[in-house]
Amino acid sequence: MRTKLALLVALAASLVTAPDAAAATTVSPTDPNIRYAGRWNTSAPSAYVSEWAGAYVTVGFTGTTVKLRQRNAIDLFAAIDGGPFTAYANRSGTVDLTPTPLAAGNHTLRVSYRPIAGSYKGDAVFQGVVLDTGARTFAPAVPSKTVEFVGDSITVGQLSSRQALTAYGWLVGERLGARHTQIAVGGACLSPSTDGCLNMRDGFLRTGLAESAPPWDFSRYRADAVVVNLGTNDVGHGVTGPQFQSAYVTLLRRAREKYPTAALFALGTFRKRYLAETQAAVKTLTDGGDANVSFVDTTGWVVEATDTVDNVHPNDTGHRKIADRLAPIVSARLGG
Repeated sequence: MRTKLALLVALAASLVTAPDAAAATTVSPTDPNIRYAGRWNTSAPSAYVSEWAGAYVTVGFTGTTVKLRQRNAIDLFAAIDGGPFTAYANRSGTVDLTPTPLAAGNHTLRVSYRPIAGSYKGDAVFQGVVLDTGARTFAPAVPSKTVEFVGDSITVGQLSSRQALTAYGWLVGERLGARHTQIAVGGACLSPSTDGCLNMRDGFLRTGLAESAPPWDFSRYRADAVVVNLGTNDVGHGVTGPQFQSAYVTLLRRAREKYPTAALFALGTFRKRYLAETQAAVKTLTDGGDANVSFVDTTGWVVEATDTVDNVHPNDTGHRKIADRLAPIVSARLGG
């Protein structure tokens, strides 16, 4: 009789505590306290997607734990309270980011996903977070200035240890204390080509990678600087010098139209391709009265034998060297 009574008491206790466990605070991607850096497709309110490299999400939260809500498997990076990013490989569903609870109080979370490129097809879909029962979100402090880096696999950070997070664009943005994003994809050209190379002259205007992707709403944020590093791949797709120069002028004019006050930087490719055409494109704009666009000579920034993985893609050391040279140049135009 006592055993049966004990079982009934235990059952009653479980029924009392179960609702508390189920009452954890679920936060959707539409929460106004979540801040998005980069281009996110927000057409589905339950799942926000960013196809470009280097996009990330930041949110402030209270309580002692935070879990990330994913759909299918993806490699991701998460940092709490400004600490180093932790890598989470091939994670799906609800991902516990605090197996050891935090101290009670206010915290911040930042999450970025591995870029979808080449044979890697992870599911970079942000579905919100789960917090402690009774916890809440709050608006995190975010930088007032934004820098966009437009490019190909080098700007993505392919073959570096942490892809976008160890690429020169991310490093420069962090060093300048600016929001930043890499509007870049492996294999991209600047100019349209006859063999269908994804061209950034037009890709710059889109929310995602595909030609059918919706146009990006440039009113969602205004870049204070745009750094373009394109031309490495066009040679292999039959793009002539005049075609390249014309496409570069178009891209720079589009960037100026979308960001009227931004500083525009056209980097000479590290492999010295289309340098004259890049300089001529910049001169076309400066001759037209645009004083806030400049050519950046990158000669000697990267030593192929020691600073690249394959004579093309910088390794971590190469990206840091690029960031060391580029950060002061961008900073000077941003006013410090």
